[in-house]
Amino acid sequence: MGAVSGRKVEVLKHRLLLDDFFQVEEAVVSFEKTDGTMSEPVRRLDLKREDAVCALVVSKAKGTVVLVRQFRYAALSRNQAYPLELVAGLVDQGEPPQDAIRREILEETGFAVGALTRLFTFYPSPGITSERGIIFYGETEGTEPVEKGGGLAEESEDIAVVEVPFAEAFAMVEGGEIYDGKTIIGLLWLKDKLHATP
Repeated sequence: MGAVSGRKVEVLKHRLLLDDFFQVEEAVVSFEKTDGTMSEPVRRLDLKREDAVCALVVSKAKGTVVLVRQFRYAALSRNQAYPLELVAGLVDQGEPPQDAIRREILEETGFAVGALTRLFTFYPSPGITSERGIIFYGETEGTEPVEKGGGLAEESEDIAVVEVPFAEAFAMVEGGEIYDGKTIIGLLWLKDKLHATP
């Protein structure tokens, strides 16, 4: 029995159902309800992964956001398998998140960035996964990539780099053309930041 956010939680049993690129854990839990009583045992699943990092990469000189587009199988069933996204990747065990995202930016876009600012840590879907996303903000050093980008062939990545002017990116969020959660979060933050700048 433990306390989480001031409420009691009891994990009665758990087991690993899948151990692959990610893990899926099944658990039977009882939790303290809003009236103070404990719930009946319920079955829950957790898609377990390390933290993910993502970056809002901006070219201030060109007034653009550097986004990426690649095939996403999980979105294929909704015919949205090529979303525009922020650069993103997983944090290797023991790797500082800032190092992980700097590596991912170079691998995916080819751009070098200056100082990175950590903006938010969030759960993309806490009802099903314990993975957290960490969003960074960075500005390109110069207006052109310093490496090829496009992702890693050994990881079967085929990534297109898409630079979008600020106003167009904000309009794409409003119009539903950008539908990836982390990207919407980053772009809404940028829109607010630009509008707050005198």
